[in-house]
Amino acid sequence: MPYLFTSESVSEGHPDKVADQISDALLDNFLAFDPESKVACETLVTTGQVVLAGEVKSDTYLDVQNIARETINKIGYTKGEYQFSGDSCGVISLIHEQSQEINQGVDRGSKEEQGAGDQGMMFGYATNETENYMPLALDISHKILQVLSDLRKEGSEMPYLRPDAKAQVTIEYSDKNVPQRIDTIVVSTQHDEFDSDEKMLERIKNDIIKILIPKVKAQLPEYVQELFNNDIKYHINPTGKFVIGGPHGDTGLTGRKIIIDTYGGKGAHGGGAFSGKDPSKVDRSAAYAARHAAKNLVAAGVADEIMVQVSYAIGVVEPTSIFVDTFGTSKVALSDGEIAEKVMELFDMRPFAIEERLKLRNPIYLETAAYGHMGKEPRTVTKVFESPYNGRVEKEVELFTWEKLDSVEKVKEAFGL
Repeated sequence: MPYLFTSESVSEGHPDKVADQISDALLDNFLAFDPESKVACETLVTTGQVVLAGEVKSDTYLDVQNIARETINKIGYTKGEYQFSGDSCGVISLIHEQSQEINQGVDRGSKEEQGAGDQGMMFGYATNETENYMPLALDISHKILQVLSDLRKEGSEMPYLRPDAKAQVTIEYSDKNVPQRIDTIVVSTQHDEFDSDEKMLERIKNDIIKILIPKVKAQLPEYVQELFNNDIKYHINPTGKFVIGGPHGDTGLTGRKIIIDTYGGKGAHGGGAFSGKDPSKVDRSAAYAARHAAKNLVAAGVADEIMVQVSYAIGVVEPTSIFVDTFGTSKVALSDGEIAEKVMELFDMRPFAIEERLKLRNPIYLETAAYGHMGKEPRTVTKVFESPYNGRVEKEVELFTWEKLDSVEKVKEAFGL
């Protein structure tokens, strides 16, 4: 029987995403000046205030207040009427040194024997329903908000846009789990004051449907464009006026958008947030490694859809378990348990091995903190970091290494494909 499935995304100006971006900007700066930094940084944002907290072990010192302000300004919170601005907000730092009791379980004499930074389970997921092996509803939700952000920054076609926004997409699937059509699109965007609430709603709805959606469709492959239809139900700013938003409208915290960060409700989630954590924290690094494994397995043709779970004990080098679920889509004559055994052989899931394989001790994390940690195009960029205490550092780094399809041939060989 056909069914509906929904995923949502939020913009870079959503208060929780503001917090995530500040936490990852701090992490990047610590890693730029001291790649061995151990960081677990949390951020709270509210009306006119930013609170930074967490644990750090590093040989560098940063102007964390200035990094937070620069991040807020880049997002677009630059005006006094937003009641939250990088130039005027208060920034309180409560960051302190990491506990030695935690650190002794992670750092060892040999880096190869580095223990996991915490216990827990992490999930990776991939599906061949999109070109980037991501769930379709989430992928479209991200794109809606990325294009909306581009329109806001460009400023001429929808000049009233403010930074905070959310999108949600509902897709109808056949009983064989194949997308049939887009059923519903929800977009809520913060905006400037209008003379008339009625005119405001009419203009925003018209602009979303006539300007935004065509630009989104143009970025999608033809088979996805065909899912758009004249019967889509649109809910545009369904509560009406949305002038008060961002951290003034709602307090934001690091790590409150973990489903948006991953797979939009498809697969599973172990519960651990990513932003603000250095790669010794397996909440982050092992989730990336599990995505890398799942994506390469699906791309190699092992199954149409795969979820990989990996689990750890704090301070222990080897994972406590690896689990695979192909949801009945396996293309090989092996059970899911036998596939999991091969995954253990193909992908080294020890914490340091993950850091090395995916090049995670680099300042690569701010780019992950909005519009999803998974599904983005891997690329090489040059990043520049400046500090009044440490001078200037320029680094060429690879972003989204866990999205590389660099193990497909290895997987095919192992599975005889």
